[in-house]
Amino acid sequence: MGRSMEAQILPFTPEVARETDPLYERVRSVMPRWEWETRAPLVAAINRLKRERHAVILGHNYMVPEVFHGISDFTGDSLELSRRARDSDADIIVFCGVHFMAETAKILNPSRTVLIPDLEAGCSLVEGITVGDVRLMKERHPGAPVVSYVNTPASIKAESDVCCTSANAVEVVESLGVEEVIFLPDEYLARNVAARTKVRVHAWKGRCIVHEKFTVDEIRAYREQFPGIEVLAHPECSPEVCAEADFTGSTKGMIDHLDHPRSARVILITECSMADNVQGAHPELEFVKTCTLCPHMKKITLEKVLASLRESKFEIRLEEGMRLRALRAVERMLAVGRSD
Repeated sequence: MGRSMEAQILPFTPEVARETDPLYERVRSVMPRWEWETRAPLVAAINRLKRERHAVILGHNYMVPEVFHGISDFTGDSLELSRRARDSDADIIVFCGVHFMAETAKILNPSRTVLIPDLEAGCSLVEGITVGDVRLMKERHPGAPVVSYVNTPASIKAESDVCCTSANAVEVVESLGVEEVIFLPDEYLARNVAARTKVRVHAWKGRCIVHEKFTVDEIRAYREQFPGIEVLAHPECSPEVCAEADFTGSTKGMIDHLDHPRSARVILITECSMADNVQGAHPELEFVKTCTLCPHMKKITLEKVLASLRESKFEIRLEEGMRLRALRAVERMLAVGRSD
């Protein structure tokens, strides 16, 4: 693989090596030295520039390792990252994730400049539902409160009564004290929630293009090929896949579970980069990887992050009335309890 154009302009010098060698230790298990040296000049340039601009970089769990470990000040899931940014004193927030995540950061940080390096970093869950769809669901199920997964745009949050995460969805649904709810936009998450509560759940039929690919037959094939493997699945997978898994949980739940695994060989049934990003913290474990990548997340590259910082692009702007309605739904979720 040849060097990128930016890396040719920014050569790998002894100074770059001194600045980035400690960071390389975090990705050594998934990236050869020669490959790191093609990225290190960009990493060094970004880290210098963010200090100059008093910026903070948020890196989602599904980012490539050089973004996740090389330039991110905070890492984790989308909601936790937005909350961490709120607690910082940065003037600029660069969200290395997808568009709705940057919107959530803006909802919680209205006075900050929030940037996303690529406007086309979208999400199939967002693309599969509109404000009109939500209003139609309300007409079909009058009186049922709307619970929207935090993986939705601000416009959908603004139409909702409360948000939830994959970790606290059941708790949020049951906190409402009602017999039925509208749950959107992820059908599989909704069905997994419905299996754990007596509340009737009316689901929208959206799906994550990554998690819907996994099948029970695929998991069983992994078990045959890798005896004793422990299977950890995200609840955006189908209920059948989650039932076949040994553990089901949010990205943070999966990461926490790796501290006390049942086997020395594991597989994460979720976006493949997550395994790359946690592998360094668990050298004692063998990670079998699915190589199922999110094309939207992979639009975020070092080159685009550097351009975003240099040129202040692309800034997230929200109409204030909509932001406040969306904030209300997020704050109601936070009042319920845990969100990890």
